Amino acid sequence: MNDQAITGLQLDNVEIFKGTVRLLGMDAIIAPGQILTLMGPSGSGKSTLINAIAGFLPSSFSCTGTIRLNGQNITTLPPESRRVGVLFQDPLLFPHFSVLQNILFALPAGGTMHERCDKALTLLHEISMDEFADADPDTLSGGQKARVALARVIASTPNALLLDEPFSKLDADLRDSMRQLVCEEVARRKIPTLLVTHDKDDASATDGPVLTL
Repeated sequence: MNDQAITGLQLDNVEIFKGTVRLLGMDAIIAPGQILTLMGPSGSGKSTLINAIAGFLPSSFSCTGTIRLNGQNITTLPPESRRVGVLFQDPLLFPHFSVLQNILFALPAGGTMHERCDKALTLLHEISMDEFADADPDTLSGGQKARVALARVIASTPNALLLDEPFSKLDADLRDSMRQLVCEEVARRKIPTLLVTHDKDDASATDGPVLTL
């Protein structure tokens, strides 16, 4: 098959090692708008795979195989050139920025400040957070922080999305609403998405394929 014809995120014989110990191996093609869930216990290499795809693999680990995104080999590209967004367990919002400034920071370069603010406010409106545009992130609830973190990732216009157990620190009701929001945004924006988790409810909510380590 012609690699250039493949859209989405492709993992071709990708293996993760810690030293000489093989943690996991994976072959997959994740289509635009699809969420593939990788389930496994803590220490199985799930988060390390996320880091490898995003380009943040710690030096104590190594990765073999090929990672392609929309046909482009991104295996050795620097993180900023991969166009891959990551949503972590913790929101990791910039505490010295307002909610709006957090979104503005993630937007690609270009446009006037007025245009950029309009884009950021539109994203906040889509997640029902526009009234908190000027708020300090430290004043937000856990669920609100999670929504802003999602908007910030989307603002960067990623070609693929990686979800590193982003619902695990939310209470049950918030987990359900965030799962639904993430699934809706992935489908609407047609972003190929890899979710790593140990929670079966996460996998069930995505209505996508599931791989188990």
